[in-house]
Amino acid sequence: MRWQLLMGGVALAAALQIARAAQPAPEVVVVQPSGAEVPANLLRLSVVFAAPIEGEVLPRIALSRADGRPLQEPFLPQELWSPDGKILTLLLHPGRVKTGLVAREQQGPIVSEGDDVVLTFDGHPIKRWHVGAVDGNGPVASAWKLSRVHAGSREPFVVTLDNPIDGLDVDYLAVVDGSDHLIAGQRQLRDGETTWTFTPAAAWKAGDYRLMVRGTLEDASGNRLGGHFETSIDSPQPPAADVGLDFKVSPDRRQGTSAVNSR
Repeated sequence: MRWQLLMGGVALAAALQIARAAQPAPEVVVVQPSGAEVPANLLRLSVVFAAPIEGEVLPRIALSRADGRPLQEPFLPQELWSPDGKILTLLLHPGRVKTGLVAREQQGPIVSEGDDVVLTFDGHPIKRWHVGAVDGNGPVASAWKLSRVHAGSREPFVVTLDNPIDGLDVDYLAVVDGSDHLIAGQRQLRDGETTWTFTPAAAWKAGDYRLMVRGTLEDASGNRLGGHFETSIDSPQPPAADVGLDFKVSPDRRQGTSAVNSR
């Protein structure tokens, strides 16, 4: 009986493998960071699939050097999925990203400046990056540039960021009017998560507006708005604080881009 159960289990496993092989390969829509370069202290990345995937995905994903040598255990053994089951966020081992910790001292950093790395899924490359310098600064909203928009149009409001932000933080920015009412519209991140755009659902009206930025906005290295991932116990990060950047919608058609400072 025990032998029969064992053989039955083997047959079931083989059947599952055959069924998986018969299914079309899951389509990867985008990998974030989507730019060509990542900092040496990269902390997390996200893979966006066209549809939910059954079963564990982490064993099917690998991070390797350009010559094919795999990086050993670069990720924490956990899968963070979006509610719709399409976006997988992977965390690189924080103990090897942050300096001064035992894991980094014993195993070294996961990636270093100058490296070229490849992310693969089921053995197929889905994203390549060049590794740049460590980025220890969080997003600086006062350095962002806000485009001009004009009343009567639905032209996109474009925010040029000082550095890439986390690709999943697209909804951490919003536009409100002078009465603090949320303006409905579509938000997008592009250009390697360095540009945020907002297209209103209805035409702009002349008046005062504000770009609201959630204080917990981060970049892919865990640096927060007004804070840093590399902090010691003796110097903790300040509490997260939202930021507002004021701008006006003018009734004329003058073009241009201007830097806007928060209050």
